[in-house]
Amino acid sequence: MDLIAKTAIDRRMAEIVSPVIEDMGFELVRLRMLGGNTKTLQIMAERPDGGIEVDECAEISNAVSAVLDVEDPVTDPYTLEVSSPGIDRPLTRLKDFDTFEGYEAKLETTELIDGRKRFKGVLAGVEGDEVLINIEEGTVGLHFDWLADAKLVLTDELIKEMLKARKNAGQIDEGQFDDIETDTGSEED
Repeated sequence: MDLIAKTAIDRRMAEIVSPVIEDMGFELVRLRMLGGNTKTLQIMAERPDGGIEVDECAEISNAVSAVLDVEDPVTDPYTLEVSSPGIDRPLTRLKDFDTFEGYEAKLETTELIDGRKRFKGVLAGVEGDEVLINIEEGTVGLHFDWLADAKLVLTDELIKEMLKARKNAGQIDEGQFDDIETDTGSEED
């Protein structure tokens, strides 16, 4: 739960909103209360098999808002923001490290592990409660509980694969886009 909701207020909010989100058929990926002039309650959610549409975010927002109005866990004004995890998503659940095996990620631990806290490399899956990552020195196993932060690195390969997955799932209709024309000739001045 620490990667999904880090602070005490985040965990309290997650306890309130998780059942609502799960009853709607979605999973909570991350929840953060962000500071600023007006606080923002940021909720990232998705379907169990991945993905979420804008109208589904709006449905979650309406349902969560109604529950938070009743529970009233935060006295200060805040803005509610519900979104997808995005392409360079945070990795907050053990299953995320299996799902995104083969993709580049940045992991940060709470304590020094072999003299370092930051690890960047290619995810190599999960073994028990350890996240495996291939770094320059070889494959490293980090206990999931040691992680303070983890996210995918935005790469061309990741973008290409996510677009391909959305297309295969029928979420992208290429007919709605104009054809791309390329100029193969050279212009003379």
